Amino acid sequence: MNSGLVLLVFGGFLLGGAWSVWSVDEDAPTRSTPQTVLAAVLLLAALLATAAGILRFV
Repeated sequence: MNSGLVLLVFGGFLLGGAWSVWSVDEDAPTRSTPQTVLAAVLLLAALLATAAGILRFV
């Protein structure tokens, strides 16, 4: 399997994790600071993995 494809799949996995952390819980409608920071870190990692995967194909 190509390493670019692995990075793209991993980026999608991280993007799903970022969305899962970012989504608001019904019991507490506000986001906490750690929740926001973790979602931002996961989103950044997803973007980096996706960009690296795309560049591996080129």
